[in-house]
Amino acid sequence: MATVGTNTAQPRERILEAATALLAEGGREAVSTRAVSATAGVQAQTIYRHFGDMQGLLDEVARQGYASYLAAKQAEGQDGDPVGQLSRGWDMHVAFGLANPALYRLLYTEPRPGQQFAVTGEAHQVLRRIVERVAEAGRLRTSVETAATMVHSAGMGVTLTLIAAQDDDRLTVYEGLADSVRDAILAAVLAPAAPAGGPEPGARPAPVHAIALKSLMRDGVRSLTPGERALLGELLDRIATEEQPGSGSSSSSSETQP
Repeated sequence: MATVGTNTAQPRERILEAATALLAEGGREAVSTRAVSATAGVQAQTIYRHFGDMQGLLDEVARQGYASYLAAKQAEGQDGDPVGQLSRGWDMHVAFGLANPALYRLLYTEPRPGQQFAVTGEAHQVLRRIVERVAEAGRLRTSVETAATMVHSAGMGVTLTLIAAQDDDRLTVYEGLADSVRDAILAAVLAPAAPAGGPEPGARPAPVHAIALKSLMRDGVRSLTPGERALLGELLDRIATEEQPGSGSSSSSSETQP
């Protein structure tokens, strides 16, 4: 790999540029102190002075690489149809992974016991807020946390599967996989939309209403005491776990308070 130009950027920017290029070309293993130093034209101690250690450098590479995707995902969560946003968010996630396979692996498969990259945690919170809006719209058949975890886990698994297939030139074998899994996951967590001109929302299954009410109450209700909110949350959880018509199984809720 060619050395990063030393006349047009400060050492910190050259180090980041070098690490980003090395990651894209050779994966995590290629981003060594020696390789980054040689590519950026700096001494090893310069890396440590700016980033603390190589993990600090990788964290910053991940944060910068994820920034545009995260900004787009946050914009998706502002308004509009939350169910459509959930579907588009899945597509954005898969597309980002396929366009940035080495960065995606760094973000989602790098062993880091007891912690995760802050940027992926932020992305999960954006997903959770979209799912909360789905619940508020009366379209969720599971708890918010369960639905968000299902969507995130399935999306990550599909993306890593497609990245591996991309590496082996077998991507065409999995054509349509991301769409099929997306549709299956959304069918599992979403309640049917009320038909146009059909019955009022009160005709929807009680568990869907319980999930919606709990999500709407997540910021608390001033007229209830903490004990009353806890009791109401427990009651809503019990209603939410009742089997819904056409679901085939009961949903579970891990949340205990609104």
